[in-house]
Amino acid sequence: MITNSNFNFTKNTTVILELPFSEHIEELRQRIFLLGWIILLLTSFAFLEVKNIVKILELPITNVKFFQVAPGEYFISTIKISFYTGLLVSSPFIIGQLILFLLPGLTKKETKIILPLLVGSLTLFGMGLIFSYYTLIPAALNFFLNYSEEVIEPFWSFDQYFEFILVLFYSTGLAFQIPIIQILLGLLNIVTVEQMLNAWKYIILLSTILGAILTPSTDPFTQLLLSLAILILYFIGLGILFLLKNEFIQ
Repeated sequence: MITNSNFNFTKNTTVILELPFSEHIEELRQRIFLLGWIILLLTSFAFLEVKNIVKILELPITNVKFFQVAPGEYFISTIKISFYTGLLVSSPFIIGQLILFLLPGLTKKETKIILPLLVGSLTLFGMGLIFSYYTLIPAALNFFLNYSEEVIEPFWSFDQYFEFILVLFYSTGLAFQIPIIQILLGLLNIVTVEQMLNAWKYIILLSTILGAILTPSTDPFTQLLLSLAILILYFIGLGILFLLKNEFIQ
């Protein structure tokens, strides 16, 4: 009798422990389902306004005529533009759902650090898109135009033009996440502030390599701009981590 009671108690205890986990998974599923609908609705709305979005994408460059190589190429491009626009506009909702999902399981101390990091990540990604649109993209496109202006008439495939811009957008947005990565590594005590500071020579080399890899164009000016941005972001992240270590952690 005692053995059976112990067995039943253990069995019931296991059920009680597993139930919150299943509810946690169900909550995650519902939030993902909601985000899917939000992305779908925003993508649909972007498709209805895609002509205006295309005009915005064409603003960084002038004196260029776009063409489509095959029938339907422009249509496929507009679908891709609509999807990535919907995904981009839904980013605040994605961050918001992530915060609401993580919030109940965080301590007050963790909340003070994690929530600003999530919001900061979204802000930095937006800053990366703005930097890319107003600085990197015009610099790269004008380089190509000036290089070939006396030899070749500028007729560009719109699909390839969009893919060029898309790569620059997202590579720059991801590069602007460097301070967030630094702060996480520092707070987890994987890398110290002193180690990051002492590695500045290697960071200069790494920023040059990343600028060359992340930039789809081959012009040195665009690569230099992105490399400088990465280097500045690295030292900004280093400064923020230093303040966090001194004010919040200790």
